[in-house]
Amino acid sequence: METLKNKIALNLDGDAEVSVKGVIAPIEYTQYNFHVEWDELANFRVAEPEKQYPASVFQAFLPSEPVAVGECWQIGEEESALTLLKQLHPTPKLRLENDDEDYTGIWACLRAYNDTLAEIAFRVHAEFIMKNGKFTPSQFAGHLVIDRIQGEIVAFKMFVPPTTLNFDAGWKQEDGNYFAEIGYCPQLQLWSGIYPTDVEYKTSITEAEAERMLISRYYVFQKINWVSLEEAFELASVEQKPIHAVSLDGPLFDESC
Repeated sequence: METLKNKIALNLDGDAEVSVKGVIAPIEYTQYNFHVEWDELANFRVAEPEKQYPASVFQAFLPSEPVAVGECWQIGEEESALTLLKQLHPTPKLRLENDDEDYTGIWACLRAYNDTLAEIAFRVHAEFIMKNGKFTPSQFAGHLVIDRIQGEIVAFKMFVPPTTLNFDAGWKQEDGNYFAEIGYCPQLQLWSGIYPTDVEYKTSITEAEAERMLISRYYVFQKINWVSLEEAFELASVEQKPIHAVSLDGPLFDESC
């Protein structure tokens, strides 16, 4: 355990092992009923419900240098994320088909710490390649809570948030036609341990603040101070500026549209 000008260094016990559980619940909705008509989507289930991992897999999510709360870093050893994702489906891919040229990697952020615990928030964009198409979750959000003294993982969770529509899918049919789909899966996640909810952290930012910091690493436009149309009218009247309005039929901050 090390503290330097409000920065901390994080490490894990290299001899430890972590048991991770995984689940993919049946898909409840797709716009064009692909989850009924396409067998791969209808039978989309977790590859391995439970698996043991060495601590080195999770060490890759930790910063290589001391960091302060609110500081973000890029996860360099992407093979660790792929190793975990293979527990869900055997063929994950981190470089999405639509962003190969502008690939931004995997990002994490130190959200909070005290003398014994530290919490890391992270975000992963990935998709699963199927025999006849692909499945692209909106995002994998996650947290990693570490016992700083013992160098052990207290809790880990990597999941697709259960928003109204939280995945895209692409189905290449036998006649060569390719069709896009959007839908909802109520639960798609990996986890280990129990997240501590009654911890008093010495230094922290909110989960929402950490999320905003991570989002801006993937989407530069998220740095814009977006406001509702009502707020825009008020500001335009006070500041005597024109309104630039954007209308969308899906979220602007993930891969589900």
